[in-house]
Amino acid sequence: MNRPADHPEVPEPKIGVLLINLGTPDAPEARAVRRYLAEFLSDPRVIEIPKFAWKPILHGIILRTRPKKSAEAYNKIWTNEGSPLRVIAQRQALALRKRMPGVSVHYAMRYGHPGIAAAIEGMVKEGCERILAAPLYPQFCAATTATANDALFGALARLRWQPAIRTLPPYYDDSAYIDALASSLRRQLKSLHFGPDRLMLSFHGMPERTLALGDPYHCHCQKTARLLSEALGRPVDVTFQSKFGRAKWLEPATDATLAAYPKQGVTRVAVAAPGFSADCIETLEELGIRGRENFMHAGGEQFALLECLNDSAEGIAMLERLVSRELAGWLPQT
Repeated sequence: MNRPADHPEVPEPKIGVLLINLGTPDAPEARAVRRYLAEFLSDPRVIEIPKFAWKPILHGIILRTRPKKSAEAYNKIWTNEGSPLRVIAQRQALALRKRMPGVSVHYAMRYGHPGIAAAIEGMVKEGCERILAAPLYPQFCAATTATANDALFGALARLRWQPAIRTLPPYYDDSAYIDALASSLRRQLKSLHFGPDRLMLSFHGMPERTLALGDPYHCHCQKTARLLSEALGRPVDVTFQSKFGRAKWLEPATDATLAAYPKQGVTRVAVAAPGFSADCIETLEELGIRGRENFMHAGGEQFALLECLNDSAEGIAMLERLVSRELAGWLPQT
């Protein structure tokens, strides 16, 4: 049967995977950072303050002062290819695509570009009738996993023909994740020219009230740390970074712990950030630059920031295991 000239060809049905991460500004410049922060800090999942109270603070104070300072931080880690987080996200998608040639793998950012809505629309046009959305946050948090899913289903709400959707559950205690972390950290620790007195696991912080409200994030972080400690056969210190605002946040704080270490006789430290699936400003600048300076200024002697899983062999093998399991029943059995 001949189709009308204005009737688009229907592509062959495909299975898609959308890897989702937090986001990044388009450039290490105040204007681009302001645009990014305006979107990020306007999310009610991120800032749980009534809009009428928060909006004047955001637009009257924060977006007038913070973009310049944040742009300076981004400039310290920006690469020739662009934002480290976006570059790594591209590489993760490409590497997973090569390992799973029968699946259409894409990536998106919750804030900034490429956005979730644009990615979903593009995948649907490509013929993806079944899509696994994979927020790459091992530990569930309303401000990360939930808001990524909010954006996903908001994008679907605008489509007439919706694909079938699955979402990747948190994988904080999954053996694939713990094994990948342990293997990666063992390899990196072995390559250091010094033996660290302590191995610090720094997770992104959240206001303490989120724990009281029922967010499982803190518990997930603690379990990840316990399982990883057991896998490595060595103790770890768990801390929380990136405090923002005046509210009480999860403790102990990474910066305070680093500053206190030398007084406790801890002068050689290795820091890992297992809650981040890819290196970004929070790992490279906050930990790798400011954290190092903080520790050395307090009397530390040796400091090493260990890489996130990124697109390492361990990280991509883990993603393949997680994704393949979640696609069960969609992919042909081999």
